[in-house]
Amino acid sequence: MGARDVAQRVIQLLDLTNLSDDADETAIDRLCQRAMQAHVAAVCIWPRFVTRCTRFLDHSGISIATVVNFPHGGGDIADVLEQTRRVVADGADEVDLVMPYVSWLRGDRALARDMIAGTKNICDGNALLKVILETGRLRTHERIVEASRDAIAAGADFLKTSTGKIRVSATPHAAKIMLMTIHDADRQVGFKAAGGIRTVRQASNYLRLADSIMGSAWVRPENFRFGASGLLDACQQAVEKE
Repeated sequence: MGARDVAQRVIQLLDLTNLSDDADETAIDRLCQRAMQAHVAAVCIWPRFVTRCTRFLDHSGISIATVVNFPHGGGDIADVLEQTRRVVADGADEVDLVMPYVSWLRGDRALARDMIAGTKNICDGNALLKVILETGRLRTHERIVEASRDAIAAGADFLKTSTGKIRVSATPHAAKIMLMTIHDADRQVGFKAAGGIRTVRQASNYLRLADSIMGSAWVRPENFRFGASGLLDACQQAVEKE
């Protein structure tokens, strides 16, 4: 598959993202406009912009994703559930929850399961729940497998690699482990690669992994996403070049 074909495939799987600390309404309007022009899967933005995006993207077919417990993955379940209720009420179609990975790494895995399950209860029937594992902090094969299994057992609709806010974000190694765990799950679970994916070649590596493990028919927006801000530029350049 040539770069142009890969780029076109990636665009339809893209969560076009602006989680910059200095994001403002002008930047979010521009993001939504670009999303509609390119026909991406979703935009991913800070919670304070959800209502604005619902007005901008109404009837566009583009989903609105936002983040909770982001980016540090704190352990206050009540606060996270309140964040989730607020963004769902505002119209979010997808909620990207950072698993409380620091507590999980310290051995408090019940906290993570309870937070995911509580968030799922609010999202169920209203929004898709994507659980961010922060694999750059989990590091080892065993931890990534165990965190993936815990998130799936607690109700995650998607597993997502990273926040993009730490030094090590998405890697093909972590993606392979997560996809293999998803493959072995007893229900349908999606996958989102996010953080540090900037080129068509990098994105192609993730597509090949997903195709080989899950099958090419599985890799569609309902099951597979890229979370990125600059990847759309690279894809559009590849399409235009050819």
